[in-house]
Amino acid sequence: MTGRRRLRVCVRGVVQGVGFRPFVYTCAAAHALSGWVRNDSSGAVIEVEGDATDLDDFLDGLTHRAPPLAVIESVETQEIPVAGGTGFVIADTSRSDGGRTLASPDVAMCEDCAAEQRDPANRRYRHAFVNCTNCGPRFTIIAALPYDRATTTMAGFPMCTDCAGEYHDPGDRRFHAQPVCCPNCGPTLTYRIRGDVWKHGESALRSARQLLCDGGILAVKGIGGYHLACNAGDEGAVAELRSRKRRGDKPFAVMVPDLTTANRIATVDPTSKRLLAGAQRPIVLMPRLADAPVAASVAPHNPDLGVMLAYTPLHALLFGLSADEPGPPVLVMTSGNLGGEPICFTDDDALQRLSHLADGWLMHDRGILVPCDDSVVRVVDGMQLPIRRSRGYAPLPVALPVPVPPTLAVGGDLKNTLAVADQKYAWLSQHIGDMDDLATLSAFDFAERQLESLTGVVPEIVVADAHPGYRSTAWAHRNACGRPVRPVQHHHAHIAAVMAEHGLDGSQRVLGFAFDGTGYGPDGAIWGGEVLLADYKGFQRLAQLKYVPLAGGDISVLRPYRMALSHLWAAGLGWDDDLAPVRACPDDERRILLHQLETGLGCASTSSMGRLFDAVSALAGVRQVVAYEAQAAIELEGMSRDRDRGTDTYAFAVDRGQTPAVIDPAPVLAAVVDDVRSGVPRGVIGARFHHAVAALVVELAVAATPGRPTVALSGGVFQNVLLLRLVLQALREKDLEVITHRLVPPNDGGIALGQLLVGNSV
Repeated sequence: MTGRRRLRVCVRGVVQGVGFRPFVYTCAAAHALSGWVRNDSSGAVIEVEGDATDLDDFLDGLTHRAPPLAVIESVETQEIPVAGGTGFVIADTSRSDGGRTLASPDVAMCEDCAAEQRDPANRRYRHAFVNCTNCGPRFTIIAALPYDRATTTMAGFPMCTDCAGEYHDPGDRRFHAQPVCCPNCGPTLTYRIRGDVWKHGESALRSARQLLCDGGILAVKGIGGYHLACNAGDEGAVAELRSRKRRGDKPFAVMVPDLTTANRIATVDPTSKRLLAGAQRPIVLMPRLADAPVAASVAPHNPDLGVMLAYTPLHALLFGLSADEPGPPVLVMTSGNLGGEPICFTDDDALQRLSHLADGWLMHDRGILVPCDDSVVRVVDGMQLPIRRSRGYAPLPVALPVPVPPTLAVGGDLKNTLAVADQKYAWLSQHIGDMDDLATLSAFDFAERQLESLTGVVPEIVVADAHPGYRSTAWAHRNACGRPVRPVQHHHAHIAAVMAEHGLDGSQRVLGFAFDGTGYGPDGAIWGGEVLLADYKGFQRLAQLKYVPLAGGDISVLRPYRMALSHLWAAGLGWDDDLAPVRACPDDERRILLHQLETGLGCASTSSMGRLFDAVSALAGVRQVVAYEAQAAIELEGMSRDRDRGTDTYAFAVDRGQTPAVIDPAPVLAAVVDDVRSGVPRGVIGARFHHAVAALVVELAVAATPGRPTVALSGGVFQNVLLLRLVLQALREKDLEVITHRLVPPNDGGIALGQLLVGNSV
């Protein structure tokens, strides 16, 4: 005979806002156990009493049958005196100090809620804010933890009798679902057009959908901020949005109502399908179909489309249910901002900042506390490669391979994401953006405070990029408040980030290839084509791309023809008029540029692989001027996919007589020039160049095989699908272990993770 026992159970992890307390209640009731469950500042606390066998089954269920959105970090049990009693209750939330819990990301509308929204017999038919314990807003509406309605932007919406009944019914899907509401007690839709004309409810929705059908631009309030939407099939509407937003040729993302429509516009492989329809609903980059009913100006000169499925109830209504006049089947859905600014997330801000961008506003009165852009991913070899980690993923923690003290890492200046960490977990913020204006710096301030508040981390150490001119680094020093600020070399952070997400503890060094556009080197040069033998404590620079002059800084970044001329000059190749970048450079600028290169005036040395991609793109005639980062390389890669490169090959020269070894691109550049003059198609030139870079990686990796270190790939250049596939395949054929990014982006959006590890290994 087993005796009666009582346990105190502390559960850590993502257990608030995911239906965990109702799940505990149901499990306890099923086993006839008594006691209670409540949230507290460290997760969920349970006191449970009953037969020993039933208690064992109950504990097994906590970890093996938890709700799908829950993440169980740990379950700690303590035997306490039997108290007796009957029944199991959800108790009031405890606000005790100590410990920490994890906030849940925002979650796309689930199938159950979508079915209710479509059902005319359901009281939530056409409800724009339908949600349950398995879906809906979380991170973006939470003011503080523990997660209860009173600490969210739903606090101002008292539940009606029916919703309150569901909220308190253990058998209901909305049992303790904090954002629960219905048309009688929830937020309200409003529509505004210029001239202060307001409409509400169904009238607002119809007017917004009609605006899209008529070719207008609509500002739509989402979960983490405002989007700007238009009919993706209307060339005029897309061109107008591009002009108003000052977007240049940078691709727009599109939203579709379902997978069927996604399959009409892009090639959707099984992994992409899973990502599109998953709870996170990121933008997934996929090859565009030739006959896709999408305007060419959605993604000009780009073979891919960024596609996401409608993820909120409001999005579903905007496309239209079966009884509605249909709206456009594909919508451009881009961040509500001007290029370079943070996303608008308050109503007043949206009405002011988007006044010259939008023709109408579809709004509601549920507040957004935390702005959060859409996440972006792509699929390489059946695996997810993050490009931007934000909505749906932030603020889920990343497990660290070694414990660290409470630390803040401020990231870089491009694609900024900051991070905090304590012990063996790191929390990365949502995407913040490029730190080049006051609004982004303000968004950074807010994100830092919010992340520390939600995680309970009080940083004792601040880590920043070693670049003395970075705004993020300056912020770290201004806000150190006596804490040490530890600098971390940019490319070391890249390699450390990929090591960390693969659980490497740093006891063995990896052979890291850090290929990107810009990073400050200890010698004062601009690095970016680096081969590092690295652990968390330090690195040895084994090889580098040969330095060339970067004349004028950002001017040469925005004008690839200047990088082509710099590389030609450094390689001893002539500036002949039959070459596209030579023709693109005005005579006066050419004379000044030559003087800079010969004298070093206004020049910095760079070993950037990203800038070499720019140079080759310009030489091949792909792009002489860019409107957004890596545009030339993206277009070169797009036209190089699936191209037969023939029997001719390009090859880099590697001088191993120096330390570090120097990778000389001169033979590649000479071969490119010869192919251009022979009329070889741009795509073939691009394919040969990509294969040459992949062959270079393999050559250097094989040369480092004593000890056979794991090869780690990081940096924005490895977002290039063609290059990454070629490198992965070739390294695996050599039986070399290779790791790349799966949890954080290879671009600068991932370096905060690496900073945390390196900054605490000094």
